Amino acid sequence: MSASDLIRIMLVDDHAVVRAGVRRLLEQDERFLVVAEAESGERAYQQFGEHLPDITIIDLSMPGMGGIEAIGRIIARYPTAKLLVLSMHENTAFASQALKAGAKGYLTKNGLAEELVNALEHLAKGETYINANFSKKIAQQFLNNENNALQQLSTREFEIFRLLAEGSDNNLIATKLNISSKTVANYQTSIKQKLGINNSVEMVRLAIRNGLIES
Repeated sequence: MSASDLIRIMLVDDHAVVRAGVRRLLEQDERFLVVAEAESGERAYQQFGEHLPDITIIDLSMPGMGGIEAIGRIIARYPTAKLLVLSMHENTAFASQALKAGAKGYLTKNGLAEELVNALEHLAKGETYINANFSKKIAQQFLNNENNALQQLSTREFEIFRLLAEGSDNNLIATKLNISSKTVANYQTSIKQKLGINNSVEMVRLAIRNGLIES
């Protein structure tokens, strides 16, 4: 197989062990070539511009800029980028927000070995890929109007909501997302209005109820 036929992959995960495991899995298939690795959303954005991979496999929960924020920034600058989320989160809210941000696929780490290659094949063809069971969950969610309040949030609002629920203050969030504290405060007001909550305690309870953080 010539170099031009290879599917060039970038791996983004803050755990080196996970990246190594995915790399080993991909190395078993001669069609794939890992050209870059990143341990954070910030590095993913930088590395993407340097390597322009065909497909980026990205986690959502990372220190600093989260995966959803990184996906949004990469897509904003490189609209044709193909990003496949590989996450521990089996919550449909995370999947919906990642797809809204521009991801072309979503996989949970539980089904990694069986489905990763299949997902990459779909993305390489310009198609989207979501695990069948997960697709049913998302469809059921919309049919039952579950998590409807969270669906109202933009990807930026969702990320700020998650960070606030985890206990980050406005200044820390501003630093992580490279925006001003005043902007974070404005988003916080908008989030509370959309979700119909009044304080941080209600925010944490809503996040726990929807499986975004652990109790």
